[in-house]
Amino acid sequence: MLGDTSVLVRDARLRAGLTQRELARRAETAQSVVARIELGQTSPTWGTLIRLLSAAGFDLDASLAVRPVFGSHMLDDVARILCLTPEERLAEVANASRFATVARRV
Repeated sequence: MLGDTSVLVRDARLRAGLTQRELARRAETAQSVVARIELGQTSPTWGTLIRLLSAAGFDLDASLAVRPVFGSHMLDDVARILCLTPEERLAEVANASRFATVARRV
């Protein structure tokens, strides 16, 4: 799922100052469900994860991000770059510029 959901749920609960029982009550689930998720014994469904985080007062913001492809020829990246928004293309250029600046210092 999204990294380690057990840490995500536990962090949200602790930051909200809630016990497992209080979070479970707010999310309309059992305390044992929260405990199993936090212990990493089970992975919550997307709906359960959203409900638990919401009950702790948090929203989960998920989006897709294109990862750079390493070890490929420059031209292999053209199709990926053409799929980017103008803002994402500018971010790519900015990242390349920062990299070049740091590389020149070394």
